[in-house]
Amino acid sequence: MNAASQDLSPEGCRLYLITPPRIDIPRFRDVLAAALDAGDVACLQLRLKDADKDAIARAAEVLMPVCHARDVAFILNDDARLAHELGCDGAHLGQSDGDHAAARKLLEGRILGITCHASRHLAMTAGEIGADYVAFGAFFPTGTKQTVHTAGTDLLQWWSEMMEIPCVAIGGITAENCAPLVRAGADFLAVVGAVWNHPDGAAAGVRAMNAAIAAA
Repeated sequence: MNAASQDLSPEGCRLYLITPPRIDIPRFRDVLAAALDAGDVACLQLRLKDADKDAIARAAEVLMPVCHARDVAFILNDDARLAHELGCDGAHLGQSDGDHAAARKLLEGRILGITCHASRHLAMTAGEIGADYVAFGAFFPTGTKQTVHTAGTDLLQWWSEMMEIPCVAIGGITAENCAPLVRAGADFLAVVGAVWNHPDGAAAGVRAMNAAIAAA
């Protein structure tokens, strides 16, 4: 994923970072910079579930330049229109986040990712409307959000064999459990806690995830 071209071109499996649900913006800016400097990261998804639009805009204003300085794409969760207004590289939408086809038109030339849970049908539909990637999960138990849908590695394998559109695996992924996902064909691994909650800091979390991906 390249922020400059706003395109999605995986070169093997890569790391897809999602922010914690609540952040202290000035402090997180420094943590993010250190994390991105520690190893390969394809993109950062700003996911502040309880924040209003003004707070999201403030966070984007501070964090987007950190990403772009390191050629990391900056994606906004849930809101295609706000992503467009803020100049983000794209948006990631859930199944209830508005009209996906309209979002595709609005974000022409930018990245559109769509959550497809564990559904082949939803993934095919997302591909038909022009999504740049589909996200499957959860693959493992996670404390980030309530797990309603559980996906298996067979879904990743099927998608990677059938489609050229990249897929993102999400849900409880760590350096210790990610190898089967990489081998099954995941183009990106989306993580929250494995990096931000790493006992040795976020930079160590990025290094650990990259090492695990390479070893798989």
